[in-house]
Amino acid sequence: MAPETILFGGRITTQNPSKPEVTALSIEGGRVVAIGSNDEILASAIASTEVIDLENRRVIPGLNDSHLHVIRAGLFANLELRWDGIPTIAEAMRQLKDQAQRTPPPQWVRVIGGWNEFQFAEGRMPTFEEINEAAPDTPVFLLHLYDSAMLNKAAIRALGLDENTKNPPGGLFARDHRGKPTGLLIAEPNALILYSTIANAPKLSREDQLNSTRHFMRELNRFGVTSVADAGGGGQNYPNDYDVISQLEKDGHLTLRIAYSLFAQKPGEELSDYLRWLDMTHPGDGSDMLRVNGAGENLVWSAADFENFLQPRPDLKPVMESELEAIVFKLAEAKWPWRIHATYDETIDRFLNIFERVHQEHPIDGLRWFIDHAETVTTRNLERIKRLGGGVAIQHRMAYQGEYFIRRYGAEEVKRHPPIREMLKMGLPVGAGTDGTRVASYHPWTCLWWLVTGKTVGGTVLHASEDCLSREEALRLYTQGSAWFSGEDDHKGTLSPGSFADLAVLSEDYFSIEPDRIRSLESLLTLVGGKVVYGKQEYANLAPELPPVSPDWSPVAHYGGYNNTNTIPPSHEHAPIMAADGRVWTTGCGCGV
Repeated sequence: MAPETILFGGRITTQNPSKPEVTALSIEGGRVVAIGSNDEILASAIASTEVIDLENRRVIPGLNDSHLHVIRAGLFANLELRWDGIPTIAEAMRQLKDQAQRTPPPQWVRVIGGWNEFQFAEGRMPTFEEINEAAPDTPVFLLHLYDSAMLNKAAIRALGLDENTKNPPGGLFARDHRGKPTGLLIAEPNALILYSTIANAPKLSREDQLNSTRHFMRELNRFGVTSVADAGGGGQNYPNDYDVISQLEKDGHLTLRIAYSLFAQKPGEELSDYLRWLDMTHPGDGSDMLRVNGAGENLVWSAADFENFLQPRPDLKPVMESELEAIVFKLAEAKWPWRIHATYDETIDRFLNIFERVHQEHPIDGLRWFIDHAETVTTRNLERIKRLGGGVAIQHRMAYQGEYFIRRYGAEEVKRHPPIREMLKMGLPVGAGTDGTRVASYHPWTCLWWLVTGKTVGGTVLHASEDCLSREEALRLYTQGSAWFSGEDDHKGTLSPGSFADLAVLSEDYFSIEPDRIRSLESLLTLVGGKVVYGKQEYANLAPELPPVSPDWSPVAHYGGYNNTNTIPPSHEHAPIMAADGRVWTTGCGCGV
């Protein structure tokens, strides 16, 4: 059969051991048909074959984020001003001021995660004075990772907060000497206060949610992402909040392959959620573009150990064991895989005690279950995970919280967290991702850069060189490694005959550019199933058009998404002065430089 598409004249990284790099490949029926030399592949072309000249560019298998909240993010993306990658507070405040003037009542300006103070040249957090000056009348909500949020005076008024407002469970309102809320919301010990506050702001209409999701997927395609494992999220109810993504799949508008997990929503009702879902659907249901993957990342709220290194490690309540075991037992009995959030080794240890008990009655070593995050996991518990057939999905959260981790646990302790090199030596399945869009940025090249350099976005070096990964190792984790977690590693993550024709043509050669340039990489041409989903420069005319961003006042219409114009971390080499709450509110480090 003659190919539909041929790409030739490139440097194609296949991750196929027998032919690790070729110059050309052919595509038919959404899959790679053949790989080889230009002459070999071009000889198979017929008149109807689309032939694309790669002009000696680097091609990689499409990136696969093993932990992204893409379905939830799509419903809100057009409402959000992204500070991901913004190099200065001055620029952030300029955007905030412009967007506040543009945003119509009763809408808010929202900056929902993906940034921290260490990325800014000023080396500090924005102040409440700056925020209120930029936006005196429009409510503003600035989410800082998953530890805190900042409200301007207009948002405080819109929420009706005053000295009589009680702190919600699991969080607190910072107050002035008169007891009035200052606008700082602190997640102590969990992020419920952050979830619940932003839930008060208006949502997009259904039509705008469809538009928003399409534009967010295109943003990911811009960086070469072709697949994600969606980890659910707070407020993301199944099946209602999956209606938009399902409609896009039905209409043929998905530009990402999405394998999604079902996330328990209400404390105390988790088991009933899963018993209902076990009757409604099954892992694998759906299509190659949108399919059920299993349960998680939240299985039961009593098992949540939020990754807020500004706070002490949370000690989970004793009720966790009985609640979690009841759910894991039912999942294992039904042969459902699961993923579960666990930052700390102490949490993982307790989880594994449960998994081992369940395994005795319903074996789990063939289910492809896995731990999400595992920053402080020990060798002992990695060995237990391996014995039970599990894996570990790691993300670049330390690139955004490394300085906080050092402040709490020390510079020596941070070096092995997470212990990725050890995981790989043990032969554990490991997949890479971001945990975007709130606790860290969705930007995949920051994750790959962190894996290779061991740096935070503020330039702090966390890991010794021997614990950093080679570029080949990092790429494999972000492609074939992540495919294991959705049971697709036999046909996704390589550019081998029979594999999905998911690939990205890069703006520069990932394997030869300077390390800090990795963060500036984009895709010039992204294919999913052999179809062009994104094109730029000489490939722009190949990309399908999207409808304009809606609503027309959306920050996305004016600023786009991730800002990768300045990829070099701030150059100040001295430790910053952190306030009592751990955040950097003022400039300088006290060294006099």
